[in-house]
Amino acid sequence: MDTPEFTSHADELIGHNTRFAADFPDADVPGRPTRNLAVVTCMDCRLDPREMLGLAKGEAHIMRNAGGVLTDDMVRSLVMSQRALGTREVMIVHHTRCGMEGVDDEDFVDHLEQETGARPEWTPGGFADVVADVRNAVRSLKESPFLLHKDHIRGFVYDVDTGRLVEA
Repeated sequence: MDTPEFTSHADELIGHNTRFAADFPDADVPGRPTRNLAVVTCMDCRLDPREMLGLAKGEAHIMRNAGGVLTDDMVRSLVMSQRALGTREVMIVHHTRCGMEGVDDEDFVDHLEQETGARPEWTPGGFADVVADVRNAVRSLKESPFLLHKDHIRGFVYDVDTGRLVEA
């Protein structure tokens, strides 16, 4: 099977950035989120968290990883968001048809070890049920000894087919 040739887009994007920076519109956007909000969501390219939630630049911390999974690093980021930058509310936003749904962590890690000879210290964070995973993430954050503000932590599932957000 032939592998298609890879085309890098970095040079084109750097050109876009040069034009963007020439008339930089965001110099006055604050470093602390003005809505005191942190959003944890997936890196999926179908999701545009600011657009889906009607947020402007500077209103929220948007934290993304594969699956929007509550990893140790995500908790670290949330702790910094609250303790150093004043956020008081957290939204966990997973989505339908996520690539992490159905991933078996042990099989994935075993495959990586067989392929590379090294076993990662992290797990992928696959889950069987998106709603259950959101609820587990909310519960876990509410039990964290490191977060200051736990009264406004809520979880949602975004439907990639309709654009609707439903509380989990």
